[in-house]
Amino acid sequence: MRSEEYFRNLFSARTLFIAGLVIMPALLFNPVTELRVIQFLFFWFLAILCGKKTNPVFTVLVTVFIIAFNLIIPYGKVLYSAGVFQITSGALQAGIHRAVTLQALIMLSKVTVRQDLKLPGAFGELLGESLRMFSMITDKKLLITGKNIIKEIDSLMLELSEEPLAQQTDIQIKTKPAGYILITIVIILSWLPWLNIIFNF
Repeated sequence: MRSEEYFRNLFSARTLFIAGLVIMPALLFNPVTELRVIQFLFFWFLAILCGKKTNPVFTVLVTVFIIAFNLIIPYGKVLYSAGVFQITSGALQAGIHRAVTLQALIMLSKVTVRQDLKLPGAFGELLGESLRMFSMITDKKLLITGKNIIKEIDSLMLELSEEPLAQQTDIQIKTKPAGYILITIVIILSWLPWLNIIFNF
């Protein structure tokens, strides 16, 4: 049995989604960039453990792009200067902070959002469809190689438009006892960086 199928049978889609909501504040309200990097690596490890597709090259390219975009507005101590171009400590740290946050959220969504997620109510249905779409896009981003990025993105959007987002199934997976134990451990580990912040406050 593949790891993705094994972990899929351990948790219900709703349990994973709730776990993601509980974990998300641990990342978003964490002010320390270094600790966010640790959280990102942890979520990336979980994604690989669950059998999700990840592309280190794509991740690095997006990270570099976000950091470079933040360097456009320099502030803080000048670390490097070449003509009018400057790399400043404030802009560099802000870029790393934002890039790591985005990549961590993507990895967290890979782990906690499944295509069989169903939320109650009209708003829940809309939110569920949006999250499923995001999950599908992040899973299929490996198709983008960069050789002809416009054509590849167009092909990706066409493929998504032809693929049903909500796969209705009669069999609803329920979270197993081992699944609850693993979820609890993951939540605790995700919030551990806050202990470092509290003790150093």
